[in-house]
Amino acid sequence: MKFGEYLDKDLVLPNLTSGFKSEVLKELIAPLGDKYPEMDTDQAVRVLLEREKLGTTGIGNGIAIPHGKLDDLEKMIVVVGRSEGGIEFEALDLKPCTIFFLVLAPEQAAGMHLRILARISRLLKDETFRQEFNGTEGHDALWQLLQSV
Repeated sequence: MKFGEYLDKDLVLPNLTSGFKSEVLKELIAPLGDKYPEMDTDQAVRVLLEREKLGTTGIGNGIAIPHGKLDDLEKMIVVVGRSEGGIEFEALDLKPCTIFFLVLAPEQAAGMHLRILARISRLLKDETFRQEFNGTEGHDALWQLLQSV
């Protein structure tokens, strides 16, 4: 599975500015309103916040992988974001997160949802990739890096 197949250049956000979990989830979801006008973005944020109540998706090493399922979604959506200063996300290691991979899945796509989450987890275990991700300059360069994996 080539990860780049699930990405859209408009959904790569290299300069997140939020300071806290609920804010960054809204910031990550915001471009979906333009791309998918039929999507209830407020509902998407609520689903993500409900998932966070079960346990943080801030997995440590500056990484957060918020995810959730939506009833009316037709395909998998991945939004990638980066924060230079880090965002308080209640991560397991209690450190701010700089790397965000948000995954929204159709309710009936459990298998694909889990495969994408596993692929993202494997990718982000690579310290070299994380350093390149955080050090890449600008939107186009970050997009190119993501297309190469």
